[in-house]
Amino acid sequence: MEASPQIRRYNGIPSPEEFACQIERKNVPAVFTGCVKDWKAFSKWNVSNGGLDYLQELVGSSVVEAMLSRSAPVFYGDIRSHERVPLPFSTFIGYCKDFLQSADDGRDSISQARKHESFGLTAQHGDNAMGEESPHQIYLAQVPIINAENKEMGQLECLRDEIKTPAFLEGKLLASINLWMNSARTRSSTHYDPHHNLLCIISGCKQVVLWPPSACPFLYPLPVYGEASNHSAIHLESTNFSLYPRAKSIDEYSQKVTLHAGDSVFIPEGWFHQVDSGDLTIAVNFWWRSEMMSGMVEHMDAYYLRRILKRLIDKEMDRMLSIPSTAVVNNVVSASGQSSSGNAVDEDLDMNHQKAGGKGKLEQEFSLHELEPHALKSLHELVSLVHHHINQNQPPGDIPVDQSVSREEAEVRKIVKSYLFNLEEDPIANIVWNLEAHSFQRVFLTLAHNFPRTLEAFVLHALSPVGVEVLTRKFEQMDQMIEPDDRSQFYQKFYSVFDDQSCAMDALLNGKESFASQAFNNVLAQYLGINLDGSKP
Repeated sequence: MEASPQIRRYNGIPSPEEFACQIERKNVPAVFTGCVKDWKAFSKWNVSNGGLDYLQELVGSSVVEAMLSRSAPVFYGDIRSHERVPLPFSTFIGYCKDFLQSADDGRDSISQARKHESFGLTAQHGDNAMGEESPHQIYLAQVPIINAENKEMGQLECLRDEIKTPAFLEGKLLASINLWMNSARTRSSTHYDPHHNLLCIISGCKQVVLWPPSACPFLYPLPVYGEASNHSAIHLESTNFSLYPRAKSIDEYSQKVTLHAGDSVFIPEGWFHQVDSGDLTIAVNFWWRSEMMSGMVEHMDAYYLRRILKRLIDKEMDRMLSIPSTAVVNNVVSASGQSSSGNAVDEDLDMNHQKAGGKGKLEQEFSLHELEPHALKSLHELVSLVHHHINQNQPPGDIPVDQSVSREEAEVRKIVKSYLFNLEEDPIANIVWNLEAHSFQRVFLTLAHNFPRTLEAFVLHALSPVGVEVLTRKFEQMDQMIEPDDRSQFYQKFYSVFDDQSCAMDALLNGKESFASQAFNNVLAQYLGINLDGSKP
């Protein structure tokens, strides 16, 4: 995966132009130090300086919707792990005061009177709503101050004058402004938002871990058709790496920021984030639609979906063709004699551009003895592996170089085709992958001339889907490096071994489509949380 874009940090507040062009448009997170210190809320809501009394007087007993978690202090987005319960704001402020007092005298952070108050709430809203330890399980998460999409949901509209919309957000069509407030420490589960987000810390401290959208496969998103589709399936407290093996790599793509009172962070849409909140933390966030999403018209959705899926499938196919380990086929070496590595293969291709393209006329001699040693070794291994498919009980070995065509024809029988999709698992695909363009051309011309039935069986029966993908990509590489006349003569010789050339073309096309279909299934699992075979993504 490509390197993650780095979080940018600003000591001042950017201008609207700078924010729009240098930050928002690039879809990269940014931290703004002291961004909200001029807010009335910053001075009035300070928990250590009478902020709780001020808020209680301002909001009173207005009922807000609180998040009650059965897994506190972790608050997961899946509604199976939490529920929304009505709670008087003054009751929650009471919880916070008790918690603040407990830090001074060391007693139980929740007073008996408060517990009785919570029990009353239990009676009103169900047995599972609250319990003895419920105040620690309560989080005022995403309580609307204003909600442009549903004005009736603005439960704390009385707080609007206490905060200021940052100048660089002026002109944005805000979807909502929300309050986030906790008494004890809390952890939010890893998720992304469908809007741009500016999270502002008014009192307390938050630590935010961020991952770019491209890290989605490592975070195992919940199925796209579920109600919590923007959340990761990975549990924060104890990750099961046997169920989520890709999660071992999540730290490689994460970035961490710590925000103190007065700071803010821009979290672009689609960026996964997980937030740890310290005791008695108060924050406000702004959500607004990105220009890209605002500019998308519905009748283009199907097209955008197909284009994005196609791009992800192409990337997944490249990943499936990553350079294999050297343990396959007795440490198969590349055509240059170097061990298989990305650099070795690329260098071989670069060094042979001129060599492969310098010939304007295809050589007509296809003697095995004229092949270079490494090319001859690769040819022997290919013939041996194809014949091994004929007789699964016969271990692969080198085929004698003087074997006649008639004997070779007699040995080719029905072959069981392998349905392999990863390069490191397929010895035949490995050999072809590690041939540079000139050697690839010479090996397959020699194979067509000396072992036509083996080449036919190679294409029609022995090639797995990944083998077909490798072969056709090698065709494309060779095509760019040889003259048109040589290219035409190569394919004429290659397809001449088939009694029915349309069958050969069908076999190659079917193999490529099978490989692409597997890549598509991988994309569904990694990015959308959907497994067509029913297994864990």
